[in-house]
Amino acid sequence: MAGSLNKVMLIGNVGADPIIRQTQDGKKIATLSLATTDSWKDKATGEKRDKTEWHRIVIFNEGLSGVVENYVKKGQQLFIEGQLQTQKYTDANGIEKYTTQVILQNYNGTLTMIGGRSNSTEQIAPSQDSALSNSDPFPGGDDVEIDDEIPF
Repeated sequence: MAGSLNKVMLIGNVGADPIIRQTQDGKKIATLSLATTDSWKDKATGEKRDKTEWHRIVIFNEGLSGVVENYVKKGQQLFIEGQLQTQKYTDANGIEKYTTQVILQNYNGTLTMIGGRSNSTEQIAPSQDSALSNSDPFPGGDDVEIDDEIPF
């Protein structure tokens, strides 16, 4: 049995258009925020309750970064599979802080675009450029217009 496992799987909505940067040697790095929401009915009041968590996703795989740059937009639903990584930094006031993000690197991450304008699913894994499927994984689902005021 392996000594440890660092694996994260998320399905959520992109909170803002992704940011694409380039390293000094010209490799693309994509950064995006992903919202996941848990919903439940409050037993005391019967009201629907939601709790949204925001996840910072950083993609170091150049092929996936290109797909994100060209096809991923705010509101799109994604399946992300990667690893957690926590980084320590010092803010402008000299206070040490920590940030945790989901990392997709060359050989240990997956990005699947769910739905979209054409109701198709596109799965991109680091070992392949793209594998297209014209079938909708959620039959009967229509495109949903995302309201900026609602946190998914």
